[in-house]
Amino acid sequence: MLLHILAVGDVVGEGGQDILSRRLREIQEREDIHFTVVNGENASGVGITPRQARGILEAGADVITLGNHTWNRLQIADFLDSDGHILRPANYAGRVPGRGFGVFRGPAGMRIGVLNLMGRLELNSNLATSEKGAMAWYLDGRAQAVWGTHTHVPTADCQLLPKGTGFVTDLGMTGPYRSVLGIRPEHSMNLFLGGLPRRYEEAEGPCKLEACRFTIDTEKKRCVEVRRADLWE
Repeated sequence: MLLHILAVGDVVGEGGQDILSRRLREIQEREDIHFTVVNGENASGVGITPRQARGILEAGADVITLGNHTWNRLQIADFLDSDGHILRPANYAGRVPGRGFGVFRGPAGMRIGVLNLMGRLELNSNLATSEKGAMAWYLDGRAQAVWGTHTHVPTADCQLLPKGTGFVTDLGMTGPYRSVLGIRPEHSMNLFLGGLPRRYEEAEGPCKLEACRFTIDTEKKRCVEVRRADLWE
C-alpha cells in the first residue's frame, strides 16, 4: 500500500496550538494522511506542558516529538514517562524521563517506528543544515522518511535519496507568520540592535501550519514522494 505520513513543523505558542486544533484534520483529510507526527517543543514558546501535549494529540497527532527545549517546562517529566506518544530526543542521557523511540499502530495493523534525535548544532550553528543532510544520507535505505525541525524556517529541498529515503531539511513552523520565528519582531530587533535582554513574547495575528507529506510504498519499503503540505490563513 501507499502510506501517507504527515510531519508538522514546530508548534509555537497559543497561535500554533489554535491553528493545529482547528485545521489539522482538514489537512489530514485533504492529503489522505494515515499517520501524523507533530513537533511540539515550542507549544509554550519554549517547552511544552502536559495540557498542551494532550491538546496536540486530541487535535489529531499520533506522535509528538520534542527537542532542545524539552526541559523548559519541567512539569512535562512525568507525562514523558506515562504517555508513550510523546518522544524526547533519544540521545539524551539515559537516566532522564521518557523515551526517544516508539513503535506505533498504523493502518491495517502496520507497525510504524518513530525515532527522535537531536543534533549537535548548538556547538556550531553553521553546521545545522549540513548535519541534517548528512544524517539523511547516512540513513538512506534504512529509514523511509527523515526530516529536520528546530529552525522554524521551511526548506524547499524535498527529495528522494537513491536507496529510498525521503528527506527534507526543515519542516518549518506552525504559528503566527507576521513574526520572527513565531515571536514579536520588535523583540528580535531589540536583541540584534544591542538592547537589554527581555522575555520573548509570542506574536499575534494570522497563523500558518507548515508540514510535509511523505508517501511510502510499504511493499518496496521506499519513499516514493515528498512534498510540502502547508496551510496559511
